This record gives sequence, C-alpha cells and structure tokens, in this order.
Amino acid sequence: MTARVLQWALGQLNGQRKVVLATVLNTSGSVPGKTGARLAMTYPDFSWEGTVGGAGLELKVLNRCKTLLKESTSPAAEVVTYGLNKGAKGYEVQPLDSLCGGQVTLSLEVMIPMPHIFIMGGGHCGQAIATLLDQVGWTYSVHDTRPEFASTELYPSAASLSSKTIAGLLSDESLSSMKRFSDIILLGHDWSEDQERLLGLLALFNQDGVTLDGFSAPRIGVIGSRSKWQAFRSECERQGMPDSLLDQVICPIGLNIGAESPEEIAVAVVAQIMSAFKRTDPSEPTWRQD
Repeated sequence: MTARVLQWALGQLNGQRKVVLATVLNTSGSVPGKTGARLAMTYPDFSWEGTVGGAGLELKVLNRCKTLLKESTSPAAEVVTYGLNKGAKGYEVQPLDSLCGGQVTLSLEVMIPMPHIFIMGGGHCGQAIATLLDQVGWTYSVHDTRPEFASTELYPSAASLSSKTIAGLLSDESLSSMKRFSDIILLGHDWSEDQERLLGLLALFNQDGVTLDGFSAPRIGVIGSRSKWQAFRSECERQGMPDSLLDQVICPIGLNIGAESPEEIAVAVVAQIMSAFKRTDPSEPTWRQD
C-alpha cells in the first residue's frame, strides 16, 4: 500500500500537479488506521490514493487535504492529532464523532512539483541554462531541429532529447501531455522556428480556462527583443490566437539584470523561473535595514 501511494504521488508531481501526503505517525487505543498508513491527494481534481483507516477519520483528513491544496502555493506541513470520541479533550487534540475512543496523530505534507523546463533551442543560451539547471537540481528536456544541438554530448543530464521537426514534435503532444513541463522557453537559432513553436503551443493551449501558470499549462517564455515580440504577436493575432493567452507569454524572458552573455542570460532566465516557482516578487528586497 505504502509503495503504491508513494508511486502515485510521484506520478502526480511529475505531471506538475501538487500533492498532499497524509501519513499516520502514531496511534493509541482503538483506531481504524495503523502507524504508517498513507493517502495522497492531488490538485486540482482532488483525486486520491490510499487510506488512513476509513470512517470519520478519513473524511476529516480528506477535507483537510483539500483545504491545504487550495491554500498552499509553496511546500507546507502540519501535524494533527485526532481524538476518536466526540468528547475527546487535551492539548491540540481535535475531537471526532466516533466511538473508537483512541487517538491518532498524522502528518500532512504539501509537496509542490519541482520545475521541469523544456528548452526549445539547444544553442549557446540553452547550454548555459542547462548547466545552471543542473546546479539547482531541476529537470529539463531539450528540442532542436539540428540533431547536433540536441545530443547527449551537449546535454548529458536531459530528461529527454528531440530533433524532430517542430510540426512532428507538436503533433505527438496535447495540453495534457505538455503539463509535464512547468516552463517552455523558446531559444531558437532562427526566429521563424520560434514563431512556429509559439503558434503550435498556443494552438494546443487555446482552451477555456487554461492559464500559462505552470499548472494549468506551462509558462511560455521567448528570447528576443520587444520588436521581435510585436512581430510574433501580430502573426499570432492574424492566426486567431486570443489576447488572453498572448498577454501571458513572457518576452523578453529573464529578469532585467543587464544580461548580455549566454551565461548571464541563463542567470536571468533561471532566476525568473525560480521567482515564479516560489511565488515571490523579485522587485522586493530580501532584507530590511532597521
């Protein structure tokens, strides 16, 4: 049971869905679930796997898991003790309408999926970004229509490599499959390739309620100038892409730190992705002077 629950939870995280894991830490008296019992729930559909013992205890835990998933945008954890008797008393003991009479203590841990970056364009900037992603321990995949720029020699740590045509690559994908990525960054050596990628991605994501937030759909970033973006946007509008999606595309990508070299651009791009991942405002200071 434990292995199945953990495997299921990891599968959800790999699909860029946050998960809460409930684990029975210890028990006393008569309780429905035993130490080590686990269940996991995912967001946004609140599907779940496993059990902490059933009955009123499990319903209470499931409701708390839903609340944590709705409210948490970063990793979080709590420990809670339930008294399985409606008259249960004691420090930090929550009573349940039950006749079991025992107590059970659980940990509830919210796990946020780590970024998985899709580097579309394996040139100098892509290589510099991949090097930095290796250092922070994030997953990345690479696509380049030139096989020599999507090779294991350049990207030994990549989760996947592809040198298909852009049309061939996107024909194998859907909104659901692309949710394995938190971010897609367009770094093509040819502006026309990046435009083709952007149009293809937006066509996949052009569905009601989809937002480019890393969960509903991957965030999209495009390297280049504002004039390049205006040209891209005009073509996307001409082909019927809605403003609601275009407004969410990040171009130019990277925090404004005056980056020029591929290595500096990598710092700016990864820092921007980290800011989005941690839900922080990079314009706010991280320290204060009293």
